[in-house]
Amino acid sequence: MTRVLVVEDDPQLVRALVINMQARRYGVDAAPDGATALRLAAACQPDVVMLDLGLPDMDGVDVIRALRGWTRAPILVLSARRASEEKVVALDAGADDYVTKPFSMDELMARLRAAVRRTEETPLAPERTLVETDEFVIDLRAKKVARGDREVRLTRGSSPRAGDPQGPFHDTSAGPLQPHRTALLGAPLTASPTACRARCQHRVSVRRKPVSIPS
Repeated sequence: MTRVLVVEDDPQLVRALVINMQARRYGVDAAPDGATALRLAAACQPDVVMLDLGLPDMDGVDVIRALRGWTRAPILVLSARRASEEKVVALDAGADDYVTKPFSMDELMARLRAAVRRTEETPLAPERTLVETDEFVIDLRAKKVARGDREVRLTRGSSPRAGDPQGPFHDTSAGPLQPHRTALLGAPLTASPTACRARCQHRVSVRRKPVSIPS
């Protein structure tokens, strides 16, 4: 199910958007301000964001810039701001579409479908799907880890303990995992390559002992 994060402080408009999107089988989360939106975005990983620019705690453009620091999810701006300059600022900040209020619900739903289609049809660039280190390679699209020409078998732990350095992913091929290996495997394989690479490099720099991940 496609999940949409609606960032809007008008409760009547939020209710109308939620009803219309749920009727079309979208999952919907709603945030009344920018701070809540950023927390929900990090927790729920929405597929699309619908964003009002006139939020009570911060400007919507700042929310766009914050989201673009880590997600490629399409951002559809819904705003009463009609000036061309303001549209340009929002689009340059990272918005994918701009709809002025008042708007047709049918047109908005069509724009939402188009945004979802573009996301599904646009593959990640090769450099964004592979994270390479001196010790191993992570394929984010396939969700696989390989050392040399051997694939490392990973399973999701059934009930990871809070603070467990192994995190949710475990290497089943080699008994107890060492901390510098499990810290990497604890990162979601859907995380960005930059985040994974930074985690890898940090752990390898902390412990220079060669990583051993047998098949």
